[in-house]
Parts: sequence; structure tokens; C-alpha cells
Amino acid sequence: MSKKSNFIYEKPARAVGLLGGGIIGGGWAARFALNGVDVRLYGPSLGAVERVKKMLANARRAYRQLTNIPLPAEGSLTVVESVEDAVLGVDIVQESAPERLELKQQLLATASRAASPDTLICSSTSGLRPSLLEAGVTHPGRLLVAHPFNPVYLLPLVELCAGQSTSPETLMRASQIYRAVGMHPLVVRKEVDGFIANRLQEAMWREALWLVHDDVASVQEVDDAIRYSFGLRRAVVGPFNIGGGGVAMRHLIEKWEPELRSPWTKYTNMPEHDEAFIDKLAMQSEAREDKLTVAELEQKRDDCLVAVLHGLRTQCYGAGETLTRWEKGLRDRAFPTQ
Repeated sequence: MSKKSNFIYEKPARAVGLLGGGIIGGGWAARFALNGVDVRLYGPSLGAVERVKKMLANARRAYRQLTNIPLPAEGSLTVVESVEDAVLGVDIVQESAPERLELKQQLLATASRAASPDTLICSSTSGLRPSLLEAGVTHPGRLLVAHPFNPVYLLPLVELCAGQSTSPETLMRASQIYRAVGMHPLVVRKEVDGFIANRLQEAMWREALWLVHDDVASVQEVDDAIRYSFGLRRAVVGPFNIGGGGVAMRHLIEKWEPELRSPWTKYTNMPEHDEAFIDKLAMQSEAREDKLTVAELEQKRDDCLVAVLHGLRTQCYGAGETLTRWEKGLRDRAFPTQ
């Protein structure tokens, strides 16, 4: 039996309450709504509703390219005026407010008091530990971090991080809900600032800043170094998936140990964000040969991500396997067996 035939269709949530209508909140709205989940949005910031509607339009465009399988009837988008209204009758709450601890604590605590006791309470935080976020939350066993990546409607990874009070059942239910809307839930083994992917991303970002700061490379040259080399490879394999098992890994580490111990990078040091350095970054960004507007870059990013996902789907590998599983769920919903 092929691996594809073993995919299990998991029923998505009926409704989600979204707290925040920025880039991440809008991406969640698109991911859920286009999978047939009703969305209740509390987005108090100026222009939040317009941003979410624009994100939905971008996602519809991308999904038309991503799959030929009929999507379910689109979930409704209801804009509400309070946290209490946002969590009314939903299966899951997704908080995506700015990265301010006190703000997130307040929103999550308010949501937990108003929501049904069995409603999952999730935060999209990029790095705050869930045990910090659970302060004031009623029934904290149902709270966890569910950290996505932009654009949320296309990138499948969602890091699930439990706090000290989070129950195993909460992690299991969250995994099922996110998997049903085409995502790849990755459970973080222990609480740590920044979780997994952002810690890796931050290390590369820090070194990229140093390369520009020290005039080793321009911003475009740093980007090109990544997107024409290991950036492509990373869509298929991570740094540890080298093939050959333990023997090959042992050989690799022994081979590269001198380089790993040599001062090639700046490690954890960070260049000062003084005005001169910020001016340098801005001027080089303005002089890019491939400069696009924000809207143009978003569409180009989505088109290229769709192409990469299509390529990986033909191999049913990596993120392509997640796409195949999502399409299997869509097919089962569109053409249920009698």
C-alpha cells in the first residue's frame, strides 16, 4: 500500500476566534476560512479588517494555483467588537497580537474567561514561553503556543509548544485541527525562547547583518547567496538529513569539526543598529536590481512558493507530503464515499 493511501482525513474546526488582524492574524483568517472554518475576528488596530480582506484575496489567488481539488465552501468572516464576542461558540482561539507580554496575557486571560472551558487557547507568539502567557488564564491546561510562519496560508509549519500546565490532550487536539487545514504541526520538546525555527532563523539573520555591516557583501548579495544555494536545498532536507545514517553523521562532524570551532561567524554578537548602519541597509535595499513593491513581492513570493510546493508534491517529500495530505482531505470532503 502506498504512503499516500495511508493519509487520514481529519475533520477541521467548526469555528475559530482570531485575536489580531495583522500579517499573522490575516494569514490565519485565510488559512481557516479557505478550509471552510468560520472566522470570528477581533482586530482593533486601524485598518485590520482591510488587511485581512486583502490577505484573503491573496490566499484565494494562491490556492487556485496550488490545487485543482475543489475547496470547501468558504467559511464566514465575522468582524466583532470585543474579545468576548470573538470567542463565542468557537473550537479554538488564535491570538496574534503584537509581541508584548502584558498585552498577550490580558487578551488570553480575557478569552479564557469568556470561552467554553474546552475551547483551545493558542498564541501565535514568535518567542514567548507559554508558561509566561498562561498567567491569569482559566483552565490553563488548554493553552499552548501555536507559532506559524508568514504567509500562514501557504507555509505549513506550525510549532506547538506546551507550557507547564498544558495537557497532552490539548497538544493532540491542536495537532488534529492544524493538520486538517493543511499544516505540519511540530511539537517542541521543551519550553525555550524562540522555539526551533526562529532560533535557527535568528542566527542566520544576525550573521547576515554582520556581513553587510562589515562590507563583506551587500544586502542583495547576501540574499542571492541564500536563495541560489542552500535555501533551495533546505526545501528538501534540513541540516541533519544527510543520508547514510549514524556512520555518515559521525564522519561529517569529524570532518568539519575544525571549521565548526573556528571563528567564521560572529556567533551571538550583534552589530549596533546605529543610524549609519540603518542608512546603509536602506540605501542598499533601494539600489537592488530586483526591487519590487511590497504587493509585487508578496505575489511573487506566493507564486514561487506554490511552484516549490508543487515540485515537492511530485516526490511526496517534505512540505510536499503535507500538501498531498491536505489535498487528500479536500478530496474526501468534496467527494465523500457513499
